[in-house]
Amino acid sequence: MKLILLYIMAALYVAAGVYHFVNPKMYQRIMPTYLPWHMPLIYISGVCEIVFALLLISESTRPVAAWLIIILLIAVFPANIQMAVSFWQKQRPTLWIALVRLPLQLILIWWAWIYTKK
Repeated sequence: MKLILLYIMAALYVAAGVYHFVNPKMYQRIMPTYLPWHMPLIYISGVCEIVFALLLISESTRPVAAWLIIILLIAVFPANIQMAVSFWQKQRPTLWIALVRLPLQLILIWWAWIYTKK
């Protein structure tokens, strides 16, 4: 079961990383305004998601990949906060999605942490 969940996680991160290139404007809308170079950061984070996901597959690189995913999840957390704040200010009916994403980050961190050990 642990291996199946690993492959699911890797597939989700590859898909999310690819989506950075398919629809970068969606990510641009949730970028914190204080960060410079929005588009390069969106593409870099997309590449990181893809590369880290692929590194999860090999047992030899899995622990490092899991730690890199944890670091990435922490690094992109301000975008999730920005999304929630923006949705709140604009009174968007999808605010609930932005709010669910905040604790979901902790679950994703925990999920990656499972694979930090050999």
